[in-house]
Amino acid sequence: VQLQASGGGLVQAGGSLRLSCAASGRTFSSYDIGWFRQAPGKEREFVAAISRNGGSTYYADSVKGRFTIARDNAKNTVFLEMNSLKPEDTAVYYCAATRRVRVTISDDYAYWGQGTLVTVSS
Repeated sequence: VQLQASGGGLVQAGGSLRLSCAASGRTFSSYDIGWFRQAPGKEREFVAAISRNGGSTYYADSVKGRFTIARDNAKNTVFLEMNSLKPEDTAVYYCAATRRVRVTISDDYAYWGQGTLVTVSS
């Protein structure tokens, strides 16, 4: 499966953005999809994930209550709605696909998109 992330940009603190992850291939619905982010000089970290049928979602504590992940399998797309953005949310955001169990572990993801930059100004 090939993934392409989009929707990043510059936003003021407190603002909102919606990221999209578009996938190619007929097997999209057989993958759990995760969002990760990497800020300059920092390790890549888990943000959110959604199970293949959308029935289960997972969030990092740092984004819980502010970010919402959703998917539309008919359109091969996963969304990350980001509200109440903070400067510390500034990072390159990546979507990734996995069939493994540990959805919060980046090493378990086999396919990655190219990343989209989110910049939150204070």
